Amino acid sequence: MNRPAPVEISYENMRFLITHNPTNATLNKFTEELKKYGVTTLVRVCDATYDKAPVEKEGIHVLLAG
Repeated sequence: MNRPAPVEISYENMRFLITHNPTNATLNKFTEELKKYGVTTLVRVCDATYDKAPVEKEGIHVLLAG
C-alpha cells in the first residue's frame, strides 16, 4: 500500500510532522523517517496500530492524545 509522504508544519517555535499510521510490519521504516526529521515526541491521535516499545527504544517519547 502506498502511503502519503510526511508533511511538516511549523508554527512559531513548534514543528509538527503529519504522517500515516504505521503497522508493526512498517514500524522500522516509520521510525527511521521520524529520526530523519528529528522527532523527539510522537503523539498518537488515532487507534494504536503498532507496538510503541520499539519507537521508545529509539529515544522517541510516545504520548496518547485525548
